[in-house]
Amino acid sequence: MTNCLIVDDEAPARALLMEHLSNLAGFTVLASLDNAVDAFTFLQTNPVDLAFLDIQMPKMSGLDLIRSLKTGPKIILTTAYREYAATAFELDVVDYLVKPITQERFMRAVSKYLHHQKSPEVFHQIPSRYEETYMFFKVGRDQTKIFLKDIIFIEGLGDYIKVHTNEKSYIASEKLGYMEVKLPEDKFIRVHKSFIIAWDKLLSYNAEQVHLATDTLPLGRLYKGAFLRKIQERKLASI
Repeated sequence: MTNCLIVDDEAPARALLMEHLSNLAGFTVLASLDNAVDAFTFLQTNPVDLAFLDIQMPKMSGLDLIRSLKTGPKIILTTAYREYAATAFELDVVDYLVKPITQERFMRAVSKYLHHQKSPEVFHQIPSRYEETYMFFKVGRDQTKIFLKDIIFIEGLGDYIKVHTNEKSYIASEKLGYMEVKLPEDKFIRVHKSFIIAWDKLLSYNAEQVHLATDTLPLGRLYKGAFLRKIQERKLASI
C-alpha cells in the first residue's frame, strides 16, 4: 500500500486528485490539506510515501516545503505554472504535472513513481567483504539476486539493461545511467554510452577498445578521458 498526501489550496484540484487516485489500486490518501505549513507538520509524524504538491500556495510554496524537508516522501508536483519545471527537477521530484491534469497523464506520473520503487538497490554492501555484495534486478516478474563479483559488464538497451555474468546474462528493467550511479565506482566504470565494465574483468585496452575475458567492447570517445585517468590513478595506488 502506498500512503499519499495531497496538498493544494484549491478544493477542486484536491478533489480531482482524489478522483484520479480512486481509480488506482494500492493507493490510500492519508490527508488532503490546503496549505504547505500544515503539510510540513503532518509529515513530521505520518508515514507518507508519495505527496501530490501544488507550488503556489499561501504562507509557503510547494518548492519551499520540499527545501525544508531533510527527508520526506517522493513528490509529484501539480501546478498551473510551467515556468518552475527546471527548478522542480533540480529538487529531484518524480514528475511535474501541469493543470488541468488528465487521468492518462496522472497515471504516467504514478508509473514513474512505481518504476523508481522497483529499481535495483544494494541490499548488502560491506566494503571489506565485496564477495558478498549483491543487487536485486527486476527480471521479468521476478526480483533476481546477482552478486556484483559475478558481473563482467552491463549493456544498455534503452529502458532495459543486459547484465552479463560468469554464468549467464539477464535482461532487467532499468536504465544504464541509473546503474552508473548505483554501482561502486572503485569496482565498475562506464567505457561507452552502452557499456559499463567491471574493473577486475579488464584484461587489456587500447585507444579504441577494452578487452575482457569474454568480450571486446568499444571505448567511447566521451568516456576515454575518465577511463584513462582512472587507469593512472589505479596504477599509482598500487605502487
